Amino acid sequence: MSFLKPKTHIEQGDVVILYLSVNSMHAIEAVPEIINKKGETIPHIFQTNFGSLKVENIIGAEYGSRVELSRGWAHVLQPTPELWTQTLPHRTQIIYTPDISMILHQLEVRPGAVVIESGTGSGSLSHYFLRALKPTGHLHTFDFHQTRADQARDEFRRHGLADFVTVYHRDVCNLGFTEELDGQADAVFLDLPAPDLAVPHAFKALKLSGGRFCSFSPCIEQSQRCIQELTKLGFNEIVSMEVLQQESVVKTRTLPVIDLEFLKLPKSDETTTTTTSAANAEECKAPKEVKKYLTSSNPQVLPGHTGFLTFATLPPNIPKA
Repeated sequence: MSFLKPKTHIEQGDVVILYLSVNSMHAIEAVPEIINKKGETIPHIFQTNFGSLKVENIIGAEYGSRVELSRGWAHVLQPTPELWTQTLPHRTQIIYTPDISMILHQLEVRPGAVVIESGTGSGSLSHYFLRALKPTGHLHTFDFHQTRADQARDEFRRHGLADFVTVYHRDVCNLGFTEELDGQADAVFLDLPAPDLAVPHAFKALKLSGGRFCSFSPCIEQSQRCIQELTKLGFNEIVSMEVLQQESVVKTRTLPVIDLEFLKLPKSDETTTTTTSAANAEECKAPKEVKKYLTSSNPQVLPGHTGFLTFATLPPNIPKA
């Protein structure tokens, strides 16, 4: 129930993020016992690079506190969609925070909104949708795969989010989003191999007062076909974009300061003067001091392509057959 609202202490059954370092985090369930592969009930012992954790000991601990491991320590954090994205069990490839932030902004997801999502996948984006539309909104999420739909439904229940989401096992490209959802959605999001096939169903699902549409596609050809269907159905403000997160590496650099005063010396044809000038020049060129500068540069490795986001707006009062 740890996703439902902010909490101060860990309760039995909570999903907890065990934070070892920025690159080493684990999502664990705070239960004292688990059932092993042989069907036996055993104490819940979680193994990490810094030793083992007896999970029973963290029940009742304060979120954000430090817990002892057998060969070190870690922090226990309350899960957020951002932390869950980094620790969730991958049933499919997932969408990450840079793309998700743009999706939430462009779809104008807010408390009270009704959002349709297909497909559910590993539920990464679903948790962001749910945080944005609670407590009065609702998420309708669809997946073609029966097992993934069942796993997602059980996951939302364990996270305390079942009241705000309905999970469907359905082929939306051929069957649509059910008649009950026609004209009910404020926004529709598609993450499908052929999003153009589901665009007519998204058109029917959006409210008569209009709404926003988004499709995530790894290939530009998918985005192109999607845009063609959107144009046919009267969508406007159609735009396709790629979100690339680029970090600025800020460092303090120490650089020598060279005195260039020797350049101001007058020229002379006399040998003595030339020799003196050369000696002075060598003396002036020697660094006499150093200065510190705050610099910014690009990282050595830049993030690669994830996918194309296609957004569109359905204007109000568009006739629907």
